[in-house]
Amino acid sequence: MQTLKDLSPAEWPREKLMENGPGDLSNAELLAVILARGQPGKDVLTLAAEVVEILGALKDELTLDTLLDIKGIGLTKGCQILASIEFSRRFLTARKKLKIRVPKDALPLLGALRGAAQESVMVITLDGNHQVIKTHAITRGLANQSQIHPRETFYPAIQDRAVSILVAHNHPSGNLEPSESDLIATRRLVEVSKTLGIPLLDHMIVSEGGFLSIRERFPAYFS
Repeated sequence: MQTLKDLSPAEWPREKLMENGPGDLSNAELLAVILARGQPGKDVLTLAAEVVEILGALKDELTLDTLLDIKGIGLTKGCQILASIEFSRRFLTARKKLKIRVPKDALPLLGALRGAAQESVMVITLDGNHQVIKTHAITRGLANQSQIHPRETFYPAIQDRAVSILVAHNHPSGNLEPSESDLIATRRLVEVSKTLGIPLLDHMIVSEGGFLSIRERFPAYFS
């Protein structure tokens, strides 16, 4: 991998981007623009190339801890990388309608929820093709419990003229097993959804480590 010393100033990542646009840059060069600076003994392009190589081999979801394990990536640079990835994801999702075919398809919309310190609830409203209309944060609970009320849940669905909805809430503890209150709330939501004619496609529980679909685990609650 070339270092900045090997390149003329016109070939440096930022200058190259300004001249030719971002599409002409490699992944390492794009990341170098985001990081802006390297560290003593390692210029920003070398550092970026090392990060890209490590991320390319990563099998699990990228986390801040993973980034901090990379030599040369401190808290500031780690946060810059994560924020850039999340911003890009949200921007692209907003421009292209996401279609929810299976519960996992909703995960890109639930990044903030998965990392929340309090139990919170989100509602994803969907059109007739199961394409996302909008994502709504509706409640934020205490440290270890949330309130999922049909009124707050279906209000945004009516506003959006949604054909169906998907509900998700997080378990900050990381335990994905639904509590008794989670199952009771699911049953209530299903009953109300039948009355309103706005089906509840699923109720998901998410954490930083994964997710659980109550519909897949307890299909009888949706019958």
